[in-house]
Amino acid sequence: MDRARDPHPYDALLLLSFGGPEGPDDVLPFLENVTRGRGIPRERLAEVGAHYHLFGGVSPINGHNRELLAALRSDFAEHGLDLPVYWGNRNWAPYVTDTLREIVRDGHRRVLTLATSAYSSYSSCRQYREDLAGALAALAEEGLDLPRVDKLRVYYNHPGFLETMTDGVLRALDELPADVREGAVLAFTTHSIPTAAADTSGPPAGHGDGGAYVSEHMDAARWIAEALAERTGVRRPWELVYQSRSGAPHIPWLEPDICDHLRTLHEAGAPAVVMVPIGFVSDHMEVLYDLDTEALAVAAELGLPAVRSATVGTDPRFVAAVRDLVLERAATERGEQPQRCALGTLGAGHDVCPVGCCAARTPRPAAAGADSPYA
Repeated sequence: MDRARDPHPYDALLLLSFGGPEGPDDVLPFLENVTRGRGIPRERLAEVGAHYHLFGGVSPINGHNRELLAALRSDFAEHGLDLPVYWGNRNWAPYVTDTLREIVRDGHRRVLTLATSAYSSYSSCRQYREDLAGALAALAEEGLDLPRVDKLRVYYNHPGFLETMTDGVLRALDELPADVREGAVLAFTTHSIPTAAADTSGPPAGHGDGGAYVSEHMDAARWIAEALAERTGVRRPWELVYQSRSGAPHIPWLEPDICDHLRTLHEAGAPAVVMVPIGFVSDHMEVLYDLDTEALAVAAELGLPAVRSATVGTDPRFVAAVRDLVLERAATERGEQPQRCALGTLGAGHDVCPVGCCAARTPRPAAAGADSPYA
């Protein structure tokens, strides 16, 4: 077999995502799944649920995952990569436990996982690994022979991600009125998380203010800003800002919020802004509501011209990046030394999460790491 197309030792890829409701009756049960054990009042869940009901009670994330699943299967077949692709979710059907059960019953023994979160943090990496461990534990109780499950490295700085995001910003700039286009500033936006979680994101040795979560986003944003300057001849001011905060008011979260930032930009005389959802892989609810609905309404109220650039979605370059990451990891597992593509200054991330990586307040078993009970 051509080693450039050889997924060995892996015999299946699991697309692992967050999940979302697919109808009005799903909204509250879905939110209860997401917040289980956190003591969130039911009335607060109803407030968040109202965002979903603006879109018919349907989150777009499952539709996007179906599209990505189809795109990966098509790309793999086109390039001779014989690797079946499955899809499972953390918080809604198809649940990861059910998908892993299907994978086992189909006879697969080495499973590689692609999480639809590109960065390092508890909620964007380790929590996925904890859910994998929980699914494996459930299958063990059923007496099934467990497969080995690994996870692809974080991919925020892979060329297929960053170059696709950059082209999205260029298209967004073209949507602005010509008289404000050259002066438009960039607001790179991602999901806010508690500052304590940010500070402990990434390997233990790298912890510090913002941890890996902030440093990875900053490195990606800086690369895109520089690429835009080279391609347009205009060096634009930019800042990393946050959105979608959901925690108690007394707990510090990463700031500034995108809506507050828009007000600050307006007061400073910015002629226009492009919101760049650098922290998201697809246009799911946090993008459709927090940016396309709430933030754009604030910008309109201020009279500040604003547009939102595209996420990578199923762009062929991102799909090809997943294929590249799969083949890179497979070659590494075979003892080879493949090229590890990464842009920016931080380099390619680790394949195996070290002990204590993206630590949680209440430790739980996590698969696909150095401390995995299912190695």
